[in-house]
Amino acid sequence: MTEMSSAMAPDTPSIATKPAIAVVDDDASVRKALTRLLRVSSYRVETFGSASDFLTSLNQRIPDCLIADLQMPSMDGLELRISLTRAGIEIPTIIITAHDELGSREQCSRAGAAAYFLKPVQKTELIAAIKATTEGRCA
Repeated sequence: MTEMSSAMAPDTPSIATKPAIAVVDDDASVRKALTRLLRVSSYRVETFGSASDFLTSLNQRIPDCLIADLQMPSMDGLELRISLTRAGIEIPTIIITAHDELGSREQCSRAGAAAYFLKPVQKTELIAAIKATTEGRCA
C-alpha cells in the first residue's frame, strides 16, 4: 500500500516542479514521520512498506530521489540500491538506518548511495541531501 502526499507551503514553486521522493521503510512510524517532514518542505512523497512494493511501482513512475531503510526484511536498502543499478535504473538514493554496523556506510557508498544517515535523521541534513541529489532532475 502506498500513500501519496502533495501539500504545498505558500510561495513555493508549483508542485509539478518539486521533486518526487519515494520513502521505503518497513516501519510505518518512520514512513509517517518522513512524510510529514517532506510535506512541510513541499516535496511530493510516496511511501512503501517494502522494497518489492517500491520496485513494482516503477512500472508507473520513477521518483527523483529514494530514501530507503538499510535494514528491512526480504530486501534491504543496500540490496534495493544494487538491484536498481543492475536494472539500469538511476535514482539518487539516501540510505537511513537505526543500526550503524561496521562497514555499512562504506558498502552503501560503493553501491552508489548519495548519502547515509543514522535515525533519527536530522531534518536539515536530510533536506540538504535531497536538494543536492535532485538538483536539475525536475523542471
